[in-house]
Amino acid sequence: RGGRRAAAMYSLIVTAKMNGIDPQAWLADVLARIASHPAHRLDELLPWKWTPASALSARAA
Repeated sequence: RGGRRAAAMYSLIVTAKMNGIDPQAWLADVLARIASHPAHRLDELLPWKWTPASALSARAA
């Protein structure tokens, strides 16, 4: 089971890199936001659709 989890995490990290995103920044932002993020919009947190929370708050201002 650990190998499958590691493979899933590695896949997400590599996907972030392939999309020109810093994996550490993406993962930290997603982990901070996921609890309050609506379940029907989880796809917005995937690396190829992700917008940093700081960019979202700048748009709202």
